[in-house]
Amino acid sequence: MDIPPLVGITAGNDPNNGDYYVLRWDYVRSVEAAGGVPVVLAPSGPALHPSLLERLDALILTGGVDIHPSRYGEEPHPTVTRTSAIRDEFELGLLADAFERDVPVLGICRGSQMLNVALGGSLIQDIPSAVPGHASHDDRERPRAAMAHRVEVDPSSCLASILERTHFEVNSFHHQAAHRLGRGLVVSALAEDGVVEGIELPSARFVMGVQWHPEAFVKSPELFGRLFGALVAARRPTTVH
Repeated sequence: MDIPPLVGITAGNDPNNGDYYVLRWDYVRSVEAAGGVPVVLAPSGPALHPSLLERLDALILTGGVDIHPSRYGEEPHPTVTRTSAIRDEFELGLLADAFERDVPVLGICRGSQMLNVALGGSLIQDIPSAVPGHASHDDRERPRAAMAHRVEVDPSSCLASILERTHFEVNSFHHQAAHRLGRGLVVSALAEDGVVEGIELPSARFVMGVQWHPEAFVKSPELFGRLFGALVAARRPTTVH
């Protein structure tokens, strides 16, 4: 019989209460809808990384608080007020093992930024102050599935082949984005203002990051549900005889 792929989904540390982890329900449902089995990964010690990646068939890095700028050699911008050293360390360790084992990875929002940082890249710490005439990337009053701005996708990218489109509208809840690209990464999508909205690692089986939140469309997955489907399909289920 076919065993569905196990997909690890990173949870965050609640910035308002250190006694809790946080993870939105729609990440879990999106993996289930794509045929995967979601496994929630709470930030923990680095000793667990190898054993986790031995068991997982794919990995999703989720949204959340900012990555501390010391991870890419910079001092914090005044707007960088909420970070998590524990989560930064945990996800960087997971990615190091994922890259080594060629585990498929999808980074979403902060997760896309973490992909870039893990490969030696840097971030725009605050889009509003760094990008004149920027698009509406971070309106916290906007509904989760409301479209915020347009993105243009490189027709030669893996992202374009998955979505079968080269431009569309996306939702948006981020004030940071990739700046200097990490080793081997290429830009797959840009916002109208030039902000990087998608990255991927062509040398890997499947390593992709997007700045928008495809999981928010789990109830209408016609377009963005394909990202989760592609992640799950990147490693086929193990067949038990």
